[in-house]
Amino acid sequence: MKKNLGAIDRGVRILIAAVVATLFFTNIISGVLGTVLLVVAAVLLLTSFISFCPLYAPFGIRTCKLKE
Repeated sequence: MKKNLGAIDRGVRILIAAVVATLFFTNIISGVLGTVLLVVAAVLLLTSFISFCPLYAPFGIRTCKLKE
């Protein structure tokens, strides 16, 4: 598994996950929508920590710099 997420992409994912978690735990979003968004936020957080997005791989997308 090669890294394919850059620092900015990882930061944006962490920020989005934090916002969704805050909205969920303050009951601004709730119900099925809240649960689905919380799961998506967890996936974004996981992919940012491992620096690999499985959806980027088939398309050859890389937001990180290549080491020469």
